[in-house]
Amino acid sequence: MVSRAADRLLIVVSILEGRYFPKRPKHVLVVEAKFDGEQLATDPVEHTDQPEFATELAWELDRKALHQHRLQRTPIKLQCFALDPVSSAKENIGYIVLDLRAVQEKKQAPKWYPLLSNKYTKFKSEIQVGVVLETDSKALVDGFKAKEAPPREGKASALLSGLDPKSIVPVLNEEEGYHQIGPAEYCRDYFVLSVTIAFATQLEQLVPSTMKLPERQAEFFFYYSLLGNDVTNEPFTDLINPNFEPERASVRIRSTANILQGYFCAQSKLQIHLCCGDQSLGSTEIPLSGLLKKGNVEIDQHPVAIEGAFILVPPNRAKQKLPQLPLDMAPTVGVSVVLQRESLSIQPLIPLNAPTEPKQPQEKVLSPVSGKTEGFQQRSQNVPSQADHSSSTEDEATESEVESLKFEKGMRLKKKADNGPVAASQPNPAGASSSSEPVSAQKIVIPAASHHFCFSIDLRSIRGLEVGFPINCILRYSYPFFGSAAPIMTSPPVEVRKNMEVFLPQSYCAFDFATIPHQLQDTFFRLPLLVELWHKDKTAKDLLLGVARLQLSNVLASEKTRFLGGNGEQCWRQTCSETVSVTAAQGSGNRIAELSYAITLEDYGLVKMQEVLVSDSSQCVGAGQQRHVPHTQPRAPENYSEPRETLEYKAALELEMWKEMQEDIFENQLKKKEMAHMQALAEEWKKRDREREALVKKKVAEYTVLEEQLQKTLRDLDKRERQLFSADSELQRLKKELQAEHEQNLQELQDSVRRAREECAHQVELERSKIKQLEEDKLRLQQQLYEAENKYKTLEKEFQQYKEQQSSKPEIQLQSEIHLLTLEKVELERKLESATKSKLHYKQQWTRALKELARLKQREQENAMAHLKKQQQELEHMRLRYLAAEEKELGKTDRQELEDIRNELNRLKQQEERKQLQDVRDNSAGRVDSFNSRKLNENMDDYLSRLIEERDTLLRTGVYNHEDHIVSELDRQIREAIAKRSITK
Repeated sequence: MVSRAADRLLIVVSILEGRYFPKRPKHVLVVEAKFDGEQLATDPVEHTDQPEFATELAWELDRKALHQHRLQRTPIKLQCFALDPVSSAKENIGYIVLDLRAVQEKKQAPKWYPLLSNKYTKFKSEIQVGVVLETDSKALVDGFKAKEAPPREGKASALLSGLDPKSIVPVLNEEEGYHQIGPAEYCRDYFVLSVTIAFATQLEQLVPSTMKLPERQAEFFFYYSLLGNDVTNEPFTDLINPNFEPERASVRIRSTANILQGYFCAQSKLQIHLCCGDQSLGSTEIPLSGLLKKGNVEIDQHPVAIEGAFILVPPNRAKQKLPQLPLDMAPTVGVSVVLQRESLSIQPLIPLNAPTEPKQPQEKVLSPVSGKTEGFQQRSQNVPSQADHSSSTEDEATESEVESLKFEKGMRLKKKADNGPVAASQPNPAGASSSSEPVSAQKIVIPAASHHFCFSIDLRSIRGLEVGFPINCILRYSYPFFGSAAPIMTSPPVEVRKNMEVFLPQSYCAFDFATIPHQLQDTFFRLPLLVELWHKDKTAKDLLLGVARLQLSNVLASEKTRFLGGNGEQCWRQTCSETVSVTAAQGSGNRIAELSYAITLEDYGLVKMQEVLVSDSSQCVGAGQQRHVPHTQPRAPENYSEPRETLEYKAALELEMWKEMQEDIFENQLKKKEMAHMQALAEEWKKRDREREALVKKKVAEYTVLEEQLQKTLRDLDKRERQLFSADSELQRLKKELQAEHEQNLQELQDSVRRAREECAHQVELERSKIKQLEEDKLRLQQQLYEAENKYKTLEKEFQQYKEQQSSKPEIQLQSEIHLLTLEKVELERKLESATKSKLHYKQQWTRALKELARLKQREQENAMAHLKKQQQELEHMRLRYLAAEEKELGKTDRQELEDIRNELNRLKQQEERKQLQDVRDNSAGRVDSFNSRKLNENMDDYLSRLIEERDTLLRTGVYNHEDHIVSELDRQIREAIAKRSITK
């Protein structure tokens, strides 16, 4: 059994971190690993340039299966995805393939693997991965089972990685008082989640300017939901200076760090609303996904927290079209969210299955350090000895709880409290004077992770002044994060002129404060130091010339140098020197000067004291002091009694003194009441003045935004007017050009029409002269025809006479016929031989001609389009010649008549010759006639077959059809040959 257990192995893939990734704040990264059909995934992490996964994925198998996988070269494929938590969109970034054959049981150093098919082509993203074979310690001998043994961390993460974080729902266990998140068999660690609302500032910005600020009985409170439980804090009535107790709501959670990390990524935001009744004036969202981003190690060592000042956003900002407020005027709420293991929690908790609001809220004073970063102070109280024991116990628990909170960073170590401790006086029963004494001194609680910092700034010189007059320069700045909102100024004023550099006197200042490094970095990156350039004039009001923005985060990027502190501890120093531009406070923000400065940040390490006592030199004596007159009993001599020594006089004197003392006491009381009423009136006046000042600031900010919008609209209108003017000018220019072009084209058209008319007239004259010449030729030809007819008649008569003479001699006729037949035979043989040769040559030439003709026809078709365009151009000219063509047609008709006459003469000559030949043939013998007719029929058949073969050859080429001229001509010749052959038969 033991050997079988030793054969069980785990393939553990450690996905540690990545590098060279782009920053995508609205996305998270997940790595999915697939092996042998089983898929595991890491927990979602932030999509930064160096994401930290810190996750192990494990697959269980035996050695035989491992050997089989190695033979088959089964890969381990890691795919990296980018998830959008809002839309649940999943983008494949790239993948990594691990070779199982290279995995060994000996632990090896992790390697960097580049992503293949990387979507981020401009980034060479890599992931650090380690692979190792481990023996599965879970395989135990049968019969033995550990009780309540926690699952192996890697195996548990492998089993829980398949859970969907969105499907995890906290379940309340009322009996044991905790919320179960995740499977109960694996989630066995106890955690405490605390949410504290510490302070709020600039809340009046959430009230629209059209609405009056509430004056009486209007209660405001903060509301949020924690694991399904509604939580509200103590209501307050003053929006200008909200004064409420910092309250912490805590809940116990039973889960594991990995499950909580997935749950916080799925439920990534905690919404906090500022409410008035059932109406929400504004809300903010606190991201919870960063609580456990570094895994289990950090939360095991110390609590993890998200702390800071978050900006409240009014509902429907886009619909209301509210302007964007500057950071120093934005409404904020200070919130601290702390998650820690229960073993680290020693403070009493407020269970959420019970009412979360305290039954008897204690008075606590909120002492802000700045508009964004604030701390808590506890106001000391004088608890009477006659108070109830339970109430005293509850007060002590509340005080302990408040002191254990995670306070906001940035509280100075030596800052004095704004309000002195409340002193209580108890009057002496004997009437003697008594003075008040403070029961407990004020304390500032410093968080455990705070460092002691010293920040110094040296405004060295100013130069490059671009103002038209010399100025008496002083620089003024304020940075409440350093612990004081009082402005710091250089003095005395120095005169600065154009093109000169002036070094500033008494411009060095150092600040000692305590804060957490993360809060320091966040504040330096968010809030620049604004240095104001003032011109101090003795005769007029001081003038603000410009503002320089000093980016304090630049000192964090400078090189660190080590030095030893006063007690020998190791400290770090960072120094940065720069020159920035001073932009004009009024106008377009042009540069008016340059400011050289040097800043130094010194880190003295962790703060040793967790609580700092603060003394107050302004403590006053209690109001229970009374004047006391000593009472002495007079002793009169026995022999003489003066009137002043009598009892009556003494009684009267004592009565008068008592009256005077009572009058003084009454006057003092009246003065105190008057002072109290005056102080109340002054406080009310200050409160109203602050309200008016806040409203004025808000109005000024709104009017500034509206003024910028109006200026932008005016600029746009001016730009549009210039564009319209330029477009109008361009339109006028184009109109003039088109008018000139139209006139030029009209003139050219008139000239071309005039030239065409002149050419037509000239052509008509030419045609008329040609017609006249043709008429003269016609008359001459008619005369010649008449003469030819007469000559023909004469010749015909002579031929008849000759024929009669020759017909009278038969021998001569036969001899001549034989001679003619012999000659005709020789001629026919010669023609037959030449026809045979020419037929062969004709066929070759005919084939070549067909190919050439096909090519020419294709070329002719290509040229046809060009001729068509040319003909269309010439059509207009042909129209002009139409009249001349009609007249010319008459001349053609006459010419045709002459041709007909000439053809008629030729026909008559041919008929005469045929008649003569027929007469000769009639006189020849019948044998010769039969031979000639047979030979003629044979020649006609050959001729007919040749014509049919040529026609069929042309049709087979596909170039010609029956409608072509050459094929039609061959058909006509075939028809004539057939007709001749039928006639001869």
